[in-house]
Amino acid sequence: MKLYNTLSGQVETFVPQSEEHVTIYTCGPTVYGYAHIGNFRTFCSQDIMRRYLKYRGYNVRQVMNLTDVDDKIIRNATEKRVSVDEYTQPYIDAFLADCAALNLEQVEEYPRATRTIDDMIALIQRLIDQGHAYEKDGSVYFNISSLPSYGRLSGLDRREIKSGVSVDADEYEKDDVRDFVLWKARKEGEHYWDSPFGEGRPGWHLECSVMSMKYLGETIDIHGGGEDLIFPHHENEIAQSEAATGKPFVKYWVHCKYLVVDGKKMSKSLGNFYTLRQLLEKGFSPLAIRYTLVSGHYRKQLNFTFESLENATKAIERVEAFYNAIAQTANQAPADPAIDEKIIQYRERFVAAMDDDLNVSGGLGALFEFIRDINILYADSQVPADNRDAVLGFLNELNGVLACFNLEQDMADEEIMALIDERNQARADRNFARADEIRDLLKEKGILLEDMREGTRFKRMN
Repeated sequence: MKLYNTLSGQVETFVPQSEEHVTIYTCGPTVYGYAHIGNFRTFCSQDIMRRYLKYRGYNVRQVMNLTDVDDKIIRNATEKRVSVDEYTQPYIDAFLADCAALNLEQVEEYPRATRTIDDMIALIQRLIDQGHAYEKDGSVYFNISSLPSYGRLSGLDRREIKSGVSVDADEYEKDDVRDFVLWKARKEGEHYWDSPFGEGRPGWHLECSVMSMKYLGETIDIHGGGEDLIFPHHENEIAQSEAATGKPFVKYWVHCKYLVVDGKKMSKSLGNFYTLRQLLEKGFSPLAIRYTLVSGHYRKQLNFTFESLENATKAIERVEAFYNAIAQTANQAPADPAIDEKIIQYRERFVAAMDDDLNVSGGLGALFEFIRDINILYADSQVPADNRDAVLGFLNELNGVLACFNLEQDMADEEIMALIDERNQARADRNFARADEIRDLLKEKGILLEDMREGTRFKRMN
């Protein structure tokens, strides 16, 4: 398996610290509002990586932080006259609900910055003691000139560094290279925490280093996030972590490319800014949104359009229709070894694509070509019944990584077929009221019946 490492600028063979275990830290949301689809492109791509590593046999331990204290949160909570927890909790709940809607697996830890303040204070003191940080006017800053390697992730030219100039903001321009804040002195009326350095709060960059090391150790395998975080956030994470420990902070840096909407940068002023909830309100399914977000390579810019959502819906319907047709096959011919050979062939193609820096589009291509080849062999997907479980198992296997298709149903196929048999008998007995009742019952459960010359088949609605 190979991954592109932002730190080296190359696609590298993935070799974790342990042969069996992989540690991942994903920069999660800053919870001052609802996460937008640009955020979820990154989170979905990280979910694909997590699922595929598990598919390849690794035990994965992943941490996704919830940044519940920064400039915006402090300002908004102060304006609303509520505590930081009261302000952020509804957005944390909404984020986790959105993750579930998009089929993101729960990670092992969702630490909150406000719950690790003591650990942050300890790291700041450690950096002060080692000569990497200094106090000034009640704040504490990291001295980037104390670390000769500063800038290697983002390719920063060290001649651009403005030595001795400090910045308090959590975010600053890419050409504004300054000593960054580790502890920010309290301003009048702001929420604050006590520390040996005075009343205040931790800096955003510090938070992720502390939560990563607290839950995953001083060196981790993979650190992920959007490409907008490379500088200054991830550059500063490396600086403070490696200055404190003297060890490499991260082996592989994996960054997801920007998302644009209709070819333009997403912004509220252009009217093309969408949260997941806004798209669901427009009637799009969460699976179609997930499919759209993961179907392009994570290192290529994604142009998100309503047309792409409609195309995703059609692609999902094709896979689910194939699955349902296979499940209902009436072909009693002997098992066909050619189908088993197809499964082996396309499993190898899927793995080869995903091993190549998580090439999801190639993986999807293998899936759809498998469907095409099976339908060439057997019209209407009517494979021999003895091959049915192998085909369904293969589809479920791939969907365990992709998680874009609804292949596990609340109502079992056997239960549906029993009702269909009862309906057919009712029609034969001219008990049309009962036949209609069964049709309506199934429709309420999202199942449409199709009466064909060969018999009755069902189709699940999304």
